This record gives sequence, C-alpha cells and structure tokens, in this order.
Amino acid sequence: MKKVIRTSKAPDPVGPYSQGLVCGSRIYVSGQGPFNPETGKKPEGVAEQTRQTLKNVQAILEAGGATMDHVVKVTAHLQNVRQDFQAFNEVYKTFFKEPFPVRTTVGSDLLNILVEIDVIAELD
Repeated sequence: MKKVIRTSKAPDPVGPYSQGLVCGSRIYVSGQGPFNPETGKKPEGVAEQTRQTLKNVQAILEAGGATMDHVVKVTAHLQNVRQDFQAFNEVYKTFFKEPFPVRTTVGSDLLNILVEIDVIAELD
C-alpha cells in the first residue's frame, strides 16, 4: 500500500511523480534538485545547490514522519562529478551522521542543475 507524501516545503514535481511515498516501513523520496520552494530559484555553485537539495529531501522526509537519521540509501547525481565531488561531499556530511547511509554518486547529464539526490529511509 502506498501513501503519498506532499509538502509545500519542497518544490512541486515537474512531471507525473510524487515527492515521496510511504510504502510499509520505508519512505522513498524522488530525485530532488536545488530549487528553493518559496522562490523557485536555484542557488549558484555545487555547495549551495547541494545544501538546498538536501533541505528539500529533509522536508519531504519530515512530511512523511522521518528524519535524515532514517535514511539508509542515497543516490546522488552530479553534473561535474570530478570537479564538484569534494565540495558536494563537504556539505553532504553535515546532513548525516554515523552510521552514514550507503551511497552511490554518479556523473549525470542534468538539466540546468549541478546536483540531484534521491533517498530511501527506513522508519523501523
């Protein structure tokens, strides 16, 4: 059984998908980008885009009854993985604590953004 997560504290989906879903004891957050939900604008630079993206993820998790501590899996897409990995990682580690979630970080051809992140969280 799927329960939709919807919050105004994260950007509206730009296609036919949900911000997040609760399925049993898991929360799935769709790929989030760096757009500020209040202004619709994106910050410059990978560090600030990573920060805003993770704030968007965090807002969806909270709307579903979870925190960043519940995250077990992260998939991160970077437009310029070689150039931006270190700056991305510095911001990323401020949102998570040990034991850190497992993570895959890949270079992707993103549409006018530098970072996109999706997560899976376990409520139990």
